[in-house]
Amino acid sequence: LDNGATHTQLRYLAKVYNATGQERFRQAFLKGTDYLLEAQYPNGGWPQSYPSPRGYSKFITFNDGAMLGAMSVLRDIASKKPPYSFVDEDRCKRAKKAVKKGVECILKCQIIVDGKRTAWCQQHDHITFEPRPARSFEPAAITAGESVGVVEFLMSIDNPDPNVTEAVQSAVAWFDRVKLTGIRQVNKPDQSLQGGYDKVVIEDANAPPIWARFYELSSNRPIFCGRDGKVQYRLADIEHERRTHYTWYGYWPAELLAKDYPKWQKKCDLDSATRLGVGARP
Repeated sequence: LDNGATHTQLRYLAKVYNATGQERFRQAFLKGTDYLLEAQYPNGGWPQSYPSPRGYSKFITFNDGAMLGAMSVLRDIASKKPPYSFVDEDRCKRAKKAVKKGVECILKCQIIVDGKRTAWCQQHDHITFEPRPARSFEPAAITAGESVGVVEFLMSIDNPDPNVTEAVQSAVAWFDRVKLTGIRQVNKPDQSLQGGYDKVVIEDANAPPIWARFYELSSNRPIFCGRDGKVQYRLADIEHERRTHYTWYGYWPAELLAKDYPKWQKKCDLDSATRLGVGARP
């Protein structure tokens, strides 16, 4: 389900069926929908792949939009948004139920540190909901990248209940707490290295806030891993190949904090005191 697989093809098939009326496209779409519904765990999560996932692919997967991609298309099916008006009522009801369970799973996965809700890992245990590692250079950590997509999905829910509202507020507060200022990541030309450059972090008082991809669960410190799986606290301390062939820093939450969250806050009629007055649910 990661990297846009399955849910994007479903969206395409629905459009093709509406454009052509050919039954084979409708049947293909319905089979794909049934696949998504079948792949969902009883607790509401989706694995990275199905059936018979192995290793980290069995974990509840937010990485590369896997779970949110499935939930987004199922939500559109459930509400019969164009071009999904041809879907039968039974599948629409099952899709609605699946999305509801998915939201409940998202809330259960939100990581709590020292009594405060933070954000999400790229993948979570499919039984306990605990954060889990994936590849050797992808440790169990709070991730700024995938968590933005989770928050955006939660903010798209109409009439969110207090649990969803708190989850959004807590994640936004965490994004604000862990932003990094005064630094910038640049590509430094170096012909002695493969590819002719290196990724380095430099001091820059005028740089906009930036976020690390991974934050240590216990400390909120940015962490980096090479293929040896050892956690490091500086980008410079992992091998060149991993430094330059993976996205370790980014501006993922910037637009969320500057535009999307304030708009959602106004829509939900939440004041600034409410925005920051968040804690942990039991």
